[in-house]
Amino acid sequence: MESFMHQFFQQLINGVSLGSIYALIALGYTMIYGIIKLINFAHGDIYMLGAYFGFYATTTLGLPFIPAIIFSMACAAIAGIIIERIAYRPMRNAPRIAILITAIGVSFFLEYGMILLVSPQPRTFPAVFNATVYNMGPLVANSQQLVILLNSIILMAVLTYIVNKTKAGKAMRAVSFDADAARLMGINIDRVISTTFALGSALAAAGGVLVGVYYNSIDPLMGMMPGLKAFVAAVLGGIGIIPGAMIGGIILGVVEAMVSGFLSSTFRDAAAFGILILILLYKPSGLLGKNVREKV
Repeated sequence: MESFMHQFFQQLINGVSLGSIYALIALGYTMIYGIIKLINFAHGDIYMLGAYFGFYATTTLGLPFIPAIIFSMACAAIAGIIIERIAYRPMRNAPRIAILITAIGVSFFLEYGMILLVSPQPRTFPAVFNATVYNMGPLVANSQQLVILLNSIILMAVLTYIVNKTKAGKAMRAVSFDADAARLMGINIDRVISTTFALGSALAAAGGVLVGVYYNSIDPLMGMMPGLKAFVAAVLGGIGIIPGAMIGGIILGVVEAMVSGFLSSTFRDAAAFGILILILLYKPSGLLGKNVREKV
């Protein structure tokens, strides 16, 4: 029984660390959906771009960890704005299925464009700080996990402040509530949407750099599965709800860690998508969402 509890808490530490990455990516999904009702399936590939921007910053520019992650977030924010301007803005009034297909097309463009630019070979992410192992009794945590968790908490806190306390955040909330009324109040809808894409992309890029630091390896297709799992986390928490994305990401990470620890790592992906099926069957609005009836 004692060994079971040790393993349980060890997997809990691992799961919270992994889940905070999913939460960072899921925040971008949920913000974009909350504003323009778009499920941006290219968002996982922004996370991949962020990892490569961080790799470039550390290897070519020689930047330490914090400046490298800021550089990566800034570059990804610009990339997000460009993608929104070129791919999504012309499709804004198109049928929902056309926008969804566009998002999938952008995803493939980013993935195979990066394969063309940097080759499909995985790159070894440089060690930007010394890995230290902390023993807390029978439990083990390393400095990378603590850095991931600390950075995730800081970034989520900053996002919460921006959305709730700033003029830009107030405009975002107004547009998500009623875009037409917000436009009549003088809010620049295009600017708000671009800001949302920039913020979401910056958070995903931070997740990409943190994963690069943790696993020491990046490749052009690394965003596919984490992107899909972050979508599951957003749906689990209630897509369009920012605290829901955070909670959904943590829950998903913990579930994956528990499945890997107590069953087999081969079932971790199945567990994630099993959660998606269950949540769509029994609570489609998510854990923090409310059922909304639409008049026909």
